Amino acid sequence: MRLTPVCAFDVDPDGTARPTAALEPLPEGSRGYRWLHLNLDDPGFAEWVDSHLPPIVARSLKATETRPRVNAHGEGLILTLRGANLNAGSEVEDMVSVRIWATQTLLITVRRRKIFAMDDLRQEANEGHAPPTTAEFLSALCDGLTERIETVSLDLDEITETMETEVYDEEDESQPELAPLRRKVIKLRRHIGPQTDALNLLAVIDTPVIPASLRPRLHENANRATRSVEELHEVRERLTAISDHLDLVQTARMGRNGFALSVIAVIFLPLGFITGLFGVNLGGIPGSQSPLGFLLLCVALSALGVGLYILMRWRRWL
Repeated sequence: MRLTPVCAFDVDPDGTARPTAALEPLPEGSRGYRWLHLNLDDPGFAEWVDSHLPPIVARSLKATETRPRVNAHGEGLILTLRGANLNAGSEVEDMVSVRIWATQTLLITVRRRKIFAMDDLRQEANEGHAPPTTAEFLSALCDGLTERIETVSLDLDEITETMETEVYDEEDESQPELAPLRRKVIKLRRHIGPQTDALNLLAVIDTPVIPASLRPRLHENANRATRSVEELHEVRERLTAISDHLDLVQTARMGRNGFALSVIAVIFLPLGFITGLFGVNLGGIPGSQSPLGFLLLCVALSALGVGLYILMRWRRWL
């Protein structure tokens, strides 16, 4: 079954990119590199990678479940990176992954869902320009992935700051977005943490694919990703503090309400006992024959209630 790539380009050493219909790796000694961007769900994908790539590389590119990784294999690099899911109708924390096999003359990128950082590079290639080497392509891809992750983390920071203002300054306790936001931050941090480790390893790994001149740029990318992880960690702690504050406020309110109900019960318990006693339908009830009996009972009950209130204030139960 024939493979249909998302796009395929031959890139010259000066960065000139030309679409190509060829799907085989460039021959030994070729100048430039060939970029094949493939779809994991393409019916011909599995057969193609099995027949054109080393078994370990093929297995890595076909994996359905992935985590960020960087491994040297022979003269090439196996990578799996993740980016923020900015596709319409998707949750940003459900990050999308890109699987990569890179040598100095061949670059294979595999995705299942659209990755906007990769799409930017594809549009540049369609305009005839691309990173001149596979190493610079990887660096540009890491730039795009990290930039979008930074944007997401800053957006979450702004949302958290707004929520803090509403809770602490405006005393608005209605925060239905708090729990979903905490779950989002937790999922993002779980995904981005391993990516930071992968980017740090990419900057130091011993491979002919990555020249020494490019390592400072890769280190900077890893540093930016680390800052994003730290930002998400801070946001998570701030959201936890907001949640704890709201719990304390509600607990205090429930305590006050419970105390008020207890006071009311203490005052009305003897009053209820007396009215119940006088309400029995039996002869001999004091005052039943007096026209002032009901009035005197009301006065006595009121005096008893006021007396109980004064007693509780004196004993500092209120």
